[in-house]
Amino acid sequence: MISAILYEPNRIDVATTAVPDIRPGDLLLRMRAATICGTDIRIFRGKKTLGVRYPSVLGHEFAGEIIESGGHPGFAEGSRVGVCPSIPCGRCDRCKRGLENLCADSLNFGYELDGGFAEIVRIPAAAVAAGNVRLLPETMSYGEAALVEPLACVLNGQEKAGVGFGDTVLVIGAGPIGCLHVLLAQRGGAERIVVSDPNLHRREEAARCGASVTVDPTQEDLRAVLHAATGGRGADVVICAIGIPALARQATDLVRHGGRLSLFAGFSKGETAEMDVNAIHYNEITVTGAFGLTRRTFDMAFDMVASGGLDVAPLITASFPLQDAVQAFGVAETGSALKVALINE
Repeated sequence: MISAILYEPNRIDVATTAVPDIRPGDLLLRMRAATICGTDIRIFRGKKTLGVRYPSVLGHEFAGEIIESGGHPGFAEGSRVGVCPSIPCGRCDRCKRGLENLCADSLNFGYELDGGFAEIVRIPAAAVAAGNVRLLPETMSYGEAALVEPLACVLNGQEKAGVGFGDTVLVIGAGPIGCLHVLLAQRGGAERIVVSDPNLHRREEAARCGASVTVDPTQEDLRAVLHAATGGRGADVVICAIGIPALARQATDLVRHGGRLSLFAGFSKGETAEMDVNAIHYNEITVTGAFGLTRRTFDMAFDMVASGGLDVAPLITASFPLQDAVQAFGVAETGSALKVALINE
């Protein structure tokens, strides 16, 4: 089989590798669609190193077709499935407190386990037993199933920030994650969604997803636009969907009194940001972080997509065969496409 292998920072090559061996209870999956995440790009460029192995196969957003069931009665060869990529230990203090996304002993595809940027992926028995593998309904495409993972992360973030009915939500960054935030906030009843991004194409995508107002922060005063739209109050919720530390500082000027600020995007190792602690204190701003997903949010996101309640398919705007993975990473990194998929037909 072929795999896109990360050998070291800044080096991904497509190479021939052995088909993984499976043990009782494991599944072998023929990857059909895998989408490239911003985290994959940060790992590729050496900006994220924690938990990263060399060499390894990245890819934690993927779906495919079972080609060996390992004797598991719940799945047959040919079954179409999506996969929650994080397998928590279930025993540690964090898991017991419902924070399995923060589990220190979790196994994760694309990190401890070789991920979806390969023709064939081994799904360990522990993932099957934990309920991480879901059968796809006929109406759900492999690409849509791959996007369940980032949607589940977005759901985790919006739950923590308390996005709800009637809110004015400001999303900073209109990449695929920003657009998922727009879709989910709209579904949750947000009254007004403002999106800031310097990229015209991405602002147009955000508008298509349901943004009420889009702003080019290089040409417009974002604070003035937001205050004009809210009668001077600011946003109920500000979501930083791009990992630029300076934007975290700016965000405290954009949240209304008593509002919430979500530092959703990951930042590069060692980066810090100045924050207006007086604004946080005197304006009673709640600042939340959000990392990863749980099996609960994965199942919720899966059901949203499977039922047709959220249309994520248009977010994939470029697709490449697996053997062109290096080119696909280049396109994803430039931002010329919204979400880039690797396809294995």
